[in-house]
Amino acid sequence: MAKKSQNSNAAYNKLIDKIKNKTANVGVVGLGYVGLPLSMELVHAGFKVTGFDIAKSKIKLLNKGKSDIDDIPDKIVADAVKGGKFIATDNFKLISKMDTISICVPTPLSKTKDPDVSYILSAVNHVKANLKKGSLVVLESTTYPGTTEDLILPLLSKNGQKAGHDFFLAFSPERVDPGNVNYTTKNTPRVVGGTTPNCTKAAKIFYEQIMPNIHAVSSTQAAEMVKLLENTFRSVNIGLVNEVALMCDRLGLDAWEIIDAAATKPFGFMPFYPGPGLGGHCIPIDPHYLSWKLKSLNYYARFIELAGDINSSMPEWVVQRVGNTLNDRFAKALNKSKVLVLGIAYKPDIKDVRESPALDVMKLLEDKGAKVVYNDPHVPKIKWQGSNKKSTKLTASLLKKADMTVILTHHSAYEYQWIVDNSKVVFDTRNATKGVIKNRKKIEVL
Repeated sequence: MAKKSQNSNAAYNKLIDKIKNKTANVGVVGLGYVGLPLSMELVHAGFKVTGFDIAKSKIKLLNKGKSDIDDIPDKIVADAVKGGKFIATDNFKLISKMDTISICVPTPLSKTKDPDVSYILSAVNHVKANLKKGSLVVLESTTYPGTTEDLILPLLSKNGQKAGHDFFLAFSPERVDPGNVNYTTKNTPRVVGGTTPNCTKAAKIFYEQIMPNIHAVSSTQAAEMVKLLENTFRSVNIGLVNEVALMCDRLGLDAWEIIDAAATKPFGFMPFYPGPGLGGHCIPIDPHYLSWKLKSLNYYARFIELAGDINSSMPEWVVQRVGNTLNDRFAKALNKSKVLVLGIAYKPDIKDVRESPALDVMKLLEDKGAKVVYNDPHVPKIKWQGSNKKSTKLTASLLKKADMTVILTHHSAYEYQWIVDNSKVVFDTRNATKGVIKNRKKIEVL
């Protein structure tokens, strides 16, 4: 029996009792890479979950017990649906029945790298129109410090309700790493910060039902800043090591050898590795949220901007190296050469192509006149220049006909010895052939 809360707020006590007794109706707005895994963990913990999304095709798929997310097998969704514990809908009026609402919608950047919070605002307006008294609202979408308090709180308060008394508002940044089998939604520590102490407590107790390690911070702004620090740390260090790779190329050194040697130091060094650029929805985007916010305070985030410049220039560097290699080895121009790209997902063994640098590399190669085909066992087709582009079956014949094979994503399904044996030359941007291929005469490494 859970210990009765001593809080004098009746709405708070009622909410906490429902959460602890698993009788709370739980809503998740946005059923993508963040929302669907969260929904399934909530189901596993014993809650009945209603998932909200604007994509009718996704709703239909999920209600059939099918998953469109790499990390969530069909069986998990099917069991949740058949057990009556999960339903997907685009009827946002059902929010009025929810005791908790987790907002997990995209937060992209505009073309000018300004935050696009339109998805958040759309979701919050649905919540505002249907908010049940005593409900907990948690924003998980990555955003700039101040979003929850400056944008969401005023909207939800317009109905005369008071945060911490009539409803509870908090921010808890998602920490999803697609394809990571060691750290999932369940076992990755969770940070929470509320607009009032009661809001923080309610969010903390809610997440404690599905995960063991919750860290509360002093405010929603602090929680928002935590996520941006995490991904800015990665972006800046990747930018540094990408520049080291450029330096090593000028110096005639092997950047991968240098990094591996430095990593033997047991303290004061953390290895990061170069690549063709940054991909995914977080690392290429999140630091710019922080940079944008600071510009409004007349502060220029120099590390963030410099790292962004270096990382975003890597696809051009890859294309330059491809052209130089073709010229040096075969006296061929990139124009009209046949280039086979291996892997277009932004990281290994997933189908996610969001912000993938491979797409930039492919476009730049085509702009130079190269004839580009791709193979990716996880991405059978993509929208490309207004039409569909399909993954080409990987055969010995395809490899032999290509003037160059470029490894952009190091999927574990690839047999690298066979690929190198059948290729004229391989440009390896991920060092995927390290330790696999002894004879490296046909290999160029970023």
